[in-house]
Amino acid sequence: MTATQAFTSLGQSLWLDDISKSLLDDGRLDRYIGELGVTGLTSNPAIFQSAIGGSDAYDSAINKLAGEGLTGEDLLFALMIDDLQRAADAFTAVHQRTSGVDGHVSLEVSPLLARDPEATALQAQDIHKRVARANLLVKIPGTAEGLDAITRTVRAGIPVNVTLLFDERQFRAANNAVREGLEVRLADGLPIDIASVASVFVSRWDKAVADKVDPDLLNRLGVDVMARVGAEYERSLNDPAWQRLMNHGARPQRLLWASTGTKDPSAPEALYVDELAAPLTVNTMPEKTLLAAAGQGAVSPRLDITQAEAELQRFAAAGVDVVALGDSLQDDGVVLFEDAWRGVLETLAGKVGQLEASQTA
Repeated sequence: MTATQAFTSLGQSLWLDDISKSLLDDGRLDRYIGELGVTGLTSNPAIFQSAIGGSDAYDSAINKLAGEGLTGEDLLFALMIDDLQRAADAFTAVHQRTSGVDGHVSLEVSPLLARDPEATALQAQDIHKRVARANLLVKIPGTAEGLDAITRTVRAGIPVNVTLLFDERQFRAANNAVREGLEVRLADGLPIDIASVASVFVSRWDKAVADKVDPDLLNRLGVDVMARVGAEYERSLNDPAWQRLMNHGARPQRLLWASTGTKDPSAPEALYVDELAAPLTVNTMPEKTLLAAAGQGAVSPRLDITQAEAELQRFAAAGVDVVALGDSLQDDGVVLFEDAWRGVLETLAGKVGQLEASQTA
């Protein structure tokens, strides 16, 4: 048994936070599934910006689709959907083996819609229809405006990955938004076995306070806040409202640790894998982190709410307002994804121009 497969034995799913044509074409994804126990995959605008802009692997597809008249977001979604369909197919066996609990892939709505719930919900439906894979999760930011879009999307029977969550308050709001969508479906007599995950970001906490705290608190804030999130997750599993839904066939929203690659070059690459080992959760990680985790030893649950609360008091004494920082990190996250989205659109436009010029030269 590899170290990564040991997480599965603990009851935690390991997903890959990466997507590219090379990952699909050279057999690495299949190898990670078969040898390392990877059971799902996530993507985001920054990942696609790197994948499309960092190589010529997409040039042929860009040339073909642009020749068909696709431009801008239409062209980008066509490229992303092709990748996600292939990834979804790679995880079909996992999805079937786990009766739909695992084996999911994620594709995000346009970050430019993060403050428009109606447009977000409509695009989520369009993505779900176009990808046409049962194991696709549509990613929707868990911003205040996004909560209504999440409820609408679940109400439409579409599996969701609520992204850009940072603390237990934001997780609770996202969890409630999913529950409300399921309650409407139940009242309407519709099936409520709709998959969902809540993606809570870890490493950005530590990057934000790296120059503000004592050395022994470096790279601890993210884990400490996640201990609070984990406690809230356990509370949700015991919530009578959720238990009523589960009695009617609902799937509880799974907690997913995101942004688990370390930002501090002096920290162990698998820090947030080791520290966030916990049953009934998902950890999605960059390829570099996955490979580092594969070399780890024994796995055991590490989250300690008592230790976390003691350390959080020390962060407060150092002037860290965790509530305000959580809100700021979410707002900043929306901006970062918007920037990545605009960046990949600019990259696409540039490539289309280059390809057209090469054909007429």
